[in-house]
Amino acid sequence: MATATAKPVMTARLKADYNAKFAKELMKELKLDNFHEVPKLNKIVVNVGLGRAKDDKKVMDVSTNTLRKITGQQPVQTTAKQSIASFKLREGNKIGLKVTLRDERMYEFMDRLINVVLPRLRDFHGVKPGAFDKSGNFSLGLVDQSVFPELTFEETTTPHGLQVIFVIKAKEPAHARALLEKFGMPFEKENK
Repeated sequence: MATATAKPVMTARLKADYNAKFAKELMKELKLDNFHEVPKLNKIVVNVGLGRAKDDKKVMDVSTNTLRKITGQQPVQTTAKQSIASFKLREGNKIGLKVTLRDERMYEFMDRLINVVLPRLRDFHGVKPGAFDKSGNFSLGLVDQSVFPELTFEETTTPHGLQVIFVIKAKEPAHARALLEKFGMPFEKENK
C-alpha cells in the first residue's frame, strides 16, 4: 500500500510573525497578565456598496469580478432589509457585495493591502487613526479599485470603491491599534 506524501503547508508571513513574536511582544508592551487578552485579528470583511447596481447590472458584474480577484473568494450579494422610498429602494433589492476572509487568506490579503496597495495610493499620508469603533474594529475605505495589482486596466474602467473592515478581538481600541502597528499598518502622523 502506497503512502501519500503530505504537501508542505505554507503559512502566511504575517500569521507566522504574529505567532512567533508579535503576540509575545504585545503581551509585554500592553502589560497583559493573560495570553488570551492579547489582541487578535479575527477576520477581514471586504464590502462594496452598490446603490446604483439596481439600475446597472454591469456594475454588479464588475464588482463581483473585482472582489473575486483581489480576495480569492466568491463574494456574497447583500440585499436591502427595508424599503426606503427616498432612496428608491425596495426590500430585497441587491445593494452590495461582501467577502469575509479568515485565517491564511485573511493574513495574505492584509499583507498585500499594507505592503502593495496602500503605498500605490496617490497623496497617501497614512490611514486615519480615528477609524476605530468602540470594540477596536478598524475600517478603511478605498475610493477606487484600480490600486490592486491583480486587476487589469480593462477591469478598472468601471470604478467603484470598497471598504475593508478589520475585526479585532481586543480589550480596547488602543490595543487594536498596537496590533495593527505590529502588522505594519501605516497610521497617519498625529500633529502635536
